Amino acid sequence: MANDRIVYYFWTISDWAYFGQERLEALARKYNVAIDYRPVDLPKVYARTGGILLGQRSKQRQDYRIAELKRWRKRLSIPLNIEPKYFPVNQDASSRLIVAAKLAGLPLGNLTFTIMRGMWADEVDISDEATLRKIAAPHVPDVDALLAASKTPEVQAEYDRYTDQAPADGVFGSPFYLYGGDILWGQDRLEFLEELLAEKQGKG
Repeated sequence: MANDRIVYYFWTISDWAYFGQERLEALARKYNVAIDYRPVDLPKVYARTGGILLGQRSKQRQDYRIAELKRWRKRLSIPLNIEPKYFPVNQDASSRLIVAAKLAGLPLGNLTFTIMRGMWADEVDISDEATLRKIAAPHVPDVDALLAASKTPEVQAEYDRYTDQAPADGVFGSPFYLYGGDILWGQDRLEFLEELLAEKQGKG
């Protein structure tokens, strides 16, 4: 299954992507498939697909989100601050860093999870370059080179391409997983993703 892959669209400041990140990587290892990481500028995706930013949603919707976060935090035993100190922040720098690492052929799973955990559990500002340097340093061979690469037009163009392509692929939120012609929205759909992986590989 060398060419098998999960296309993974996500927002780096997404609470739900954070909840699903480690489980997604575990599935990829279990079924020996690659993950095509595609960070997006979600507000731009929302603008094209009818999404509403959190701060503009009704109180009822915001209250329900908090209730769900508490449920899933308990279910998954993953640390998460319901109202993190630095949220929301601009996602561009962290997204470009992941894109730069991808173009350099570096592993992305731990880097991406640590960035997300920085916001949702460690109370750090992931839009700050010094913070991103500290987060990324243990996961990459040359963090300064990676930060420099993240500011290049090539990386920006790739990041823009993912954002532009997402709606065409049926994406309207974060996280989205695309596999074998199916699209799945939300970390609570990872069980369905595993069913698809097992079926394709004859393990169902």
